[in-house]
Amino acid sequence: MQTAEIGIIGGSGLYAMPGLTGVREHVVETPFGYPSDAFILGELEGRRVAFLARHGRGHRILPSELNFRANIYAMKMLGVERILSVSAVGSLKEEHKPTDFVIPDQFIDRTFARIGTFFGEGVVAHVGFGDPVCATVCSAIEQACAEVGVVGKRGGTYVCMEGPQFSTRAESNLYRSWGADVIGMTNLQEAKLAREAEICYATMAMVTDYDCWRAGHDDVTIEQIVAVLHQNAENAAKVVKAAVSKMPKDRACACASALKFAVLTDCTSIPQAAREKLGLLLGKYL
Repeated sequence: MQTAEIGIIGGSGLYAMPGLTGVREHVVETPFGYPSDAFILGELEGRRVAFLARHGRGHRILPSELNFRANIYAMKMLGVERILSVSAVGSLKEEHKPTDFVIPDQFIDRTFARIGTFFGEGVVAHVGFGDPVCATVCSAIEQACAEVGVVGKRGGTYVCMEGPQFSTRAESNLYRSWGADVIGMTNLQEAKLAREAEICYATMAMVTDYDCWRAGHDDVTIEQIVAVLHQNAENAAKVVKAAVSKMPKDRACACASALKFAVLTDCTSIPQAAREKLGLLLGKYL
């Protein structure tokens, strides 16, 4: 039975989802451990949603400590077909101002201490990731931004860094030379795992600052970021609500069949333990 159809991952500043009705908490245990927190289930704009505070309520979990696999696998267990991820980012371009929202369609991986796949332990799979986000979810976010009067810019590249420290000036300028748009610490692994789980995924990146590259702009301080976070969170809640209402009921994108030709391991060679652990993902193909 499908408990939810749309998942919302709230990042820094968005720790709850205003407007939910029929709210209840649900603790999920996965083969990869426990997610960041209990899920908040309810209805939003007539759609069944599952909200997860990425860093846990009270903001307790570092980006590098996040159990990305448990977070996404739990969404799959709940029946989620689309994930709208909300995250705070630094801007790498003058045009992306604090309180603007960017809807990136590409990622650059600068992490080194994380697991970004469900596979291994006897199962080899390679999913396509040339277009790492779902265009349908991006469109819903873009339309929602326009509807509620928030600056929402579709397209761009998100640099995912390890953290938890912010960039050095040399790093920030390097990413700018690559043409990247925003920098954050969380979304790439979510996107990779969502693709492996055949869940549509897109992120709404809320700009809080100009990182440390901008001439005349003081180095990033947590005080500056927190001040903008509060404003962004209020806008994010409005955009998410509108975006949920714009999500199509049916899926016509390729996200739903991302694993169809991805598994290279012969079915007869897959260990029983892996079959049981990954049954939710691979069951229809084995």
